Amino acid sequence: FRPCIRRSPQQSPDPLARAHPARVGKNPGPVMTDPATQEERRRERREDYRYFMTIPTRWMDNDMLGHVNNVTYYRFFEAVVVRFSMEEGGLDWHNDPAIPYAVESMCRYWRPVSYPETVDAGLRVSRMGASSVTYEIGLFTAGAPEPAATGHFVHVFIDRTTERPRPIPPAMRAVFEKFRV
Repeated sequence: FRPCIRRSPQQSPDPLARAHPARVGKNPGPVMTDPATQEERRRERREDYRYFMTIPTRWMDNDMLGHVNNVTYYRFFEAVVVRFSMEEGGLDWHNDPAIPYAVESMCRYWRPVSYPETVDAGLRVSRMGASSVTYEIGLFTAGAPEPAATGHFVHVFIDRTTERPRPIPPAMRAVFEKFRV
């Protein structure tokens, strides 16, 4: 996948100035223009997600270009999945006999987020297997209808003692069904 990048004609050649639009005027920064990826982004809306968690960005989340570093998006993904598992699923990470292991994650970046913006991390369940669940995640800046990033996170439930896959516990499966799309 190679997205097309369009840059504003007013964009400064200075990479730090490009990363701080407030410093250089009305520079929108890079915008994905590939028609297929734009269509995918248009289909993703805030109201399509069933569970939300608000995450404040921190100064240290910004990289040298002045926007939240790509690795931090994965921290946001993990935070919403862990909170959802505990709040909605009642998961006790330290004592439950069946615990989820992360086996896959993916993030597609649509536009930059910068400190001091607040991120609303939306979550929905898209797929369940016998022992696995796939969460789809959208990261939205406060009030934005379209995501700044989308992706997924896959958990496989394992037996704490044997570390072998085991079926999703029935109570957890019922919670996943409520948040499934």
